[in-house]
Order: sequence, then C-alpha cells, then structure tokens
Amino acid sequence: MKFLSPTWLWLFVAVAALLGGYVYLQLRRSKYVARFSNLELLGSVAPRRPGWRRHLTFALLLAGLCVLTIGVARPSAAVRVARDRATVVMAIDVSLSMQASDVLPTRLEAAQQAAKSFVDILPARINLGLVSFGGNASALVAPTVDRDVIKVAIDKLQLQESTAIGEAVFTSLDAVRIFSQATTAKGDKPPPARIVLLSDGANNKGRTVSEAVLAARKAGVQVSTIAFGTDTGTVTVDGRTIPVPADTITLSRLARDTGGSYHAAHSVQELESVYSDIGTQIGYTTQRRDVSWRFLAIGLLFALAAGGTSMLWAGRLM
Repeated sequence: MKFLSPTWLWLFVAVAALLGGYVYLQLRRSKYVARFSNLELLGSVAPRRPGWRRHLTFALLLAGLCVLTIGVARPSAAVRVARDRATVVMAIDVSLSMQASDVLPTRLEAAQQAAKSFVDILPARINLGLVSFGGNASALVAPTVDRDVIKVAIDKLQLQESTAIGEAVFTSLDAVRIFSQATTAKGDKPPPARIVLLSDGANNKGRTVSEAVLAARKAGVQVSTIAFGTDTGTVTVDGRTIPVPADTITLSRLARDTGGSYHAAHSVQELESVYSDIGTQIGYTTQRRDVSWRFLAIGLLFALAAGGTSMLWAGRLM
C-alpha cells in the first residue's frame, strides 16, 4: 500500500502511547487490589465495573484510531480506468495462406470475425484504424471512433499474394503519425499508440522486419503480434499442397523488440481471447487513486461502536 501523506503515520506513536498507558493503568489497578487486605469488603464498597467489556470498548476505540490514522495518511490503490485518448492500428494479413481451412471456415473468415469482436472491446473514445497487407500494405481506414466503418472494411478484406509484414508496420506507423499531427494541438503530447498485427506467414516482400522494428522504436510505438493458424495448415496452389505455418520466431521478435506482446492463436476462440486480452491492455490503464475515505469511514464506525458499547455497559463514554 502506498500513501500520499505518509507523515501522518507518525500518529501511530500516539496510539502506541495510549495503549501503553492503558496497560500501565490496568497493572496498577491489579497491584492496588492485591494490597487491599479484605477483598470481600473491597468488593462491597467498590463500584461494579464491566470487566472484560471495558477492555472490548478500549479495543474498539484503539482499532478505530489505527484505521483513522491510516485514513489521514491518504492511502492509494491501483485502479483500472479506461483511457481517455489512444490510437490503435489493427493490421491484418490477407496473404493467400489465409485461405487455409485448418481454422474453420478459413483463417481469413475467422480473423474477420475475431477482429470485429476486438472492435467492440475497445473503449469508445479510442481511435482505431485498419491496415491490410499481402504483397503490399494499404491503410483502409484512418484512425476513427466510428466502429461501423471499421467493421465494413473488415468484411471487405480481399486475399493477395505474398506477405509484407515490414510494410504493414511502416504503413501503420504512417497512419499513426498523420492522425497525431492532425489531432494534437501544438505543444501537447500526442496520445499513446499501439499497432496490433495479425499474420499467419513469414515476411517475404518489401522492407525487412528489422527495419520495421527500428522505425517503431524510433516512433515510440509498440507492436503487439498474433501468430494465427496451426502448424499443419496448408493451401493448394496450381494443384500443389503447400504448408503454411506461421513464422512465430519473427512475430515474437517483432513484439519483443518493440515492447509489445506476442500471442499465438490456433482457433477462432483463441483468437477472440487474444484480442480481448490485447484490448484490455490497450483500452485501460492503471492509476493510483486516493482511497482514504474507505479507512476514514471504517475508523468512524469503530469509534461509534466503542462509544455505543461504553454507553450501554457503563452508562457513560469510556
């Protein structure tokens, strides 16, 4: 637990002193009783005291003071809150290998379904863009809060030859840069940005992934990657059956070297789960919030309980 005003914790010294004084008085009372020779007479002339109930009253008061001390020190807790501003670009592989049917009905259709779920997961105020890539990369939708436009574009994705992962990153970075320049006031800091890239193959065209890593790091944009499909996936081209496993090594390196997260998905259910996890990472952030009111309320309840029990059992406050 972290405190915003930790100096107030020194009040525990006063609480400890109060406890010490109470213990001292109880020991002194015991010694006085032991010195009185006629205990029966003492019992008849001394007022009846509530015994253990007196200790319970003091314990409630002491607990209340401890909790109130924590409260005035302003404890804080980590709370998940939705981001007010962020830019996300979703890049989807549309290479011919995405027609493989190891994920039903096909990899591409499964990816489209999961991508639309991702659109719904992100908080409404986050701007989302869409890039598709095969032999080249195209920015289909600039970052926007209009989710319907994104979904329509996802449904219209078309297969292409080759896989240009590096170009997908560069195109996504361009989309982020153009949007930030157009929407960020002079002197303000641009909103955080993230690229979410899904692919089922290896980079075989355009700029290298290493070049893309350097560009993403320079721009301060993390790239989270998803390797989609099974190791047994195949496609048929000109009568030949060609295996199309995802290049997990390249995709994991791209994510690691840019500070993003790497995921592997082998079914539409796993892909939706991955998108949900990424959406939570991107759409929400952790902030420390002052939660002192909780401790002040509990401390007050303890103090009221101490006063109530004292009035009930002794007819006076303490």
